[in-house]
Amino acid sequence: MTWDATNQAELIDQPLLMIAGSAADTRYMTEQAFAKATGTKNKELVLIDGASHIETYWKPEYVKQISEKLTGFFGKNL
Repeated sequence: MTWDATNQAELIDQPLLMIAGSAADTRYMTEQAFAKATGTKNKELVLIDGASHIETYWKPEYVKQISEKLTGFFGKNL
């Protein structure tokens, strides 16, 4: 792949919340993108324990955790 969606992640200067499943095959991509986002100090990486990538969308216990995290993050930063 020649296109990198994170090649200018350092330009993000707003609050940033990234969420990934701890068992997701794609977790490393989230961690790499998070590390590149150096333009903001208000950033948080949340790993949902035991979740794969797809499970974060439909498993009630994971959706609940994510919804709570999003609600708190948006309440604090919007």
